[in-house]
Amino acid sequence: MDRVPNVTRDDLAAAVRNPLAFIAARWTPQPRTVQRSALSALVMSVIIVGTGGAVRLTGSGLGCPTWPKCTDESLTTTSEMGFHGVIEFGNRLLTYVLCAAVGWAIIAARSEKPYRRSLTRLGWAQFWVVMGNAILGGIVVLVGLNPYTVAAHFLLSTALIAVATVMWQRTREGDAAPRPLTGTSVQQLVWVLVVVSVLLIAAGTVVTGAGPHAGDSSEVPRMPLDWEMVSKAHAVLAWIVVTLTFALWFVLKAVDAPQGPLARTRDLFLILLAQGVIGYVQYFTDLPEVLVGLHMVGSCLVWIGTLRVLLALRERPREDTPVPGPATEASLTRA
Repeated sequence: MDRVPNVTRDDLAAAVRNPLAFIAARWTPQPRTVQRSALSALVMSVIIVGTGGAVRLTGSGLGCPTWPKCTDESLTTTSEMGFHGVIEFGNRLLTYVLCAAVGWAIIAARSEKPYRRSLTRLGWAQFWVVMGNAILGGIVVLVGLNPYTVAAHFLLSTALIAVATVMWQRTREGDAAPRPLTGTSVQQLVWVLVVVSVLLIAAGTVVTGAGPHAGDSSEVPRMPLDWEMVSKAHAVLAWIVVTLTFALWFVLKAVDAPQGPLARTRDLFLILLAQGVIGYVQYFTDLPEVLVGLHMVGSCLVWIGTLRVLLALRERPREDTPVPGPATEASLTRA
């Protein structure tokens, strides 16, 4: 059995001074572990959107009427607050699970050998987006579910998903300069697809802000827009995204593109079809809560699928020359 090394006072001081470097000096995760940590952060970023939708769709948006406490007197929900308090407080607790997943991704990325600064920065970017969105979520409660702040809350979650998706992809490739797998015209078409997808998601938040699901049983102001008109504009953008994806698949086939971009484009097309079916069914059935929630999660999957198409247009092989870690890590490594 391996002897457990003695922990000296200097070790404890080093751990307090720079805990990430301390862990990195003593642990080298397998590449699969780093990939799984990044994937767990991405999955949790989607789950938190789904549970946030459940809060709104059950009318529990003000189940905890204040922030950061649940009530003025209690940090947690109380029995008097009933079902809505449990739903809202449960969603708040899941934010800590999301933080844990992001923290694991940061630690795993920081401990990988050779050290990859770009990967660690993506992990920290997720952390700061989560912190910003937590504060924004508190503002949403404090302003009584103002629809514009609710829309901003969802869009910041979309930004978190974007960073998490990029990090997950980067864990499976190297740090060499990206090498394009398609021509410039194909890349431009995909960027147009990304931009229109952003507009589609933004329009979806406007549909939500003008629609009937205000997030609370009380009277919550809605965006002063014609909901029918906004919904139709959202549908037009969705059809543009579907058309661009369909056209991209044919273009990739025509230029004999590698299997990676073709497979990612096919996946996105299938996700869009499922999302479209849900969207039209919910529209013609007066927006049942379950379908609206599925549509919110579907929006996240569409965004992930779009980004995966973009990232599949290039490859980044691993560099042959190891990248040395920070000096603090070298100073902590035992001989």
